[in-house]
Amino acid sequence: MIFNSFEFIFMFLPIVFLLYYVFNKINFTLSKVWLLASSLFFYSWWNPSYLPLILASLLVNFFIGSYLGKVTGIARKKVLLTIGIIFNVCLLGYFKYYDFFVSNLNWALGTNFNVLHLILPLAISFYTFQQIAYLVDSYRNETKEYNFLNYALFVSFFPQLIAGPIVHHSQVMSQFDDKHNRKINYKNIGLGLFVFAVGLFKKVGIADTFAVWANKGYSMYTDLTFVDSWMTSLAYTFQLYFDFSGYSDMAIGAGLLFNIVLPINFNSPYKALNIQDFWRRWHITLSGFLTNYIYIPLGGNRKGRVRTYVNIMIIFLVSGFWHGAGWTFIVWGAMHGFASVLNRLWTKAGFKMQKWLAWFITFNFVNATWVFFRAPSFDVALEVLKGMFGLKGIALPAELSNYGFIQQFTNDFYQFPLHDGFMKPALITLLGLIIAVFAKNSLELRDSLKPNWSYAIYVSVLLVYSVFQLQKVTEFLYFNF
Repeated sequence: MIFNSFEFIFMFLPIVFLLYYVFNKINFTLSKVWLLASSLFFYSWWNPSYLPLILASLLVNFFIGSYLGKVTGIARKKVLLTIGIIFNVCLLGYFKYYDFFVSNLNWALGTNFNVLHLILPLAISFYTFQQIAYLVDSYRNETKEYNFLNYALFVSFFPQLIAGPIVHHSQVMSQFDDKHNRKINYKNIGLGLFVFAVGLFKKVGIADTFAVWANKGYSMYTDLTFVDSWMTSLAYTFQLYFDFSGYSDMAIGAGLLFNIVLPINFNSPYKALNIQDFWRRWHITLSGFLTNYIYIPLGGNRKGRVRTYVNIMIIFLVSGFWHGAGWTFIVWGAMHGFASVLNRLWTKAGFKMQKWLAWFITFNFVNATWVFFRAPSFDVALEVLKGMFGLKGIALPAELSNYGFIQQFTNDFYQFPLHDGFMKPALITLLGLIIAVFAKNSLELRDSLKPNWSYAIYVSVLLVYSVFQLQKVTEFLYFNF
């Protein structure tokens, strides 16, 4: 069951919503039990075999976290924390990275260990990080005494369970016990439906349109020339943004229906003027986790310039490896790490550049590195990048031959391969760029929302259009991470 499906929109969400507030009038604990049971049902809809895994993870982490809050001796606390982190890392490592390590070991040493072809359990990367943060904060005595029901809801709350945001316990656990959240809040319902509608449209109306061209381009990577390669890379750049930010919007919108405020995960990242600014805007909750639980404990920027740069490289390598068990993800993380180091060196030296140039360089760097993020192998990534740099020929789509002023520059035209015509994808790509760079994002629109008929019509149009696209159900990209 996914957010952009008939089952979720017309069955699961309305039933869970209505019964949650019915049970609230009877007993608040009963309503939370219902919400937890619904969340676990939502999770196990994909594959019931995933359910024991997340339940085991919940139980182990809760009990270790509880003991960490009670134990006083530093040595004992360190042992407990180490056990908890090892448990989580081993769980994630086995299912997500076992095949990767064994395949590379076989290649490097000529061994013949069995590759298990393990199926990645849904959401394991997200709920593992959430629970590691909880354990570390319990060790630091920064958690309060919560019961298991609230903890289980914090981890498994269905809007954010599958692909984030990566929620911190301090942000939501107390909300599940807040008496003010027991009643229907019509303002939150209006805001929630608005944000959910925008997110749904981002997915089915924008991201899935770009997906067609991105998938086709990467499937014919050997034949891509200059224009095709750029259209392919840009298609994925906008597909990824509108897909993942659309999911995050829907998660925030669905949470508001239950009076639960989830954290912001995107803040117009393609408006960034440098790579550091980009990571303050892109997947904000992941950046926060890496900063608070890896970068700062490693020393952050407190132990000298060289150590700072090493710490930056470490967190970006972790980020790349977290996203996927593959060398292309590690290279993608390393490239962003190097860019972040260079950005710091540039800033320390006191250099500046025009805003438009800073944006242009940042956007094109991000676009180029997404090629490694999307490509299934280095060979595919290099073929696409060769095309983008004009190393596989430069020609223009045949449609442009109709314009006389263009014929003055070249007679080299060809049939554009990614679509029936060139102008439609080119114009939609330009529109995607304008929306991502110049338009207000969904949460800025939410904060300025004034309920009236104009907004009601706007939301209705988005929902009606999106519903008619639901027959073409596609998964969200970050479900794979």
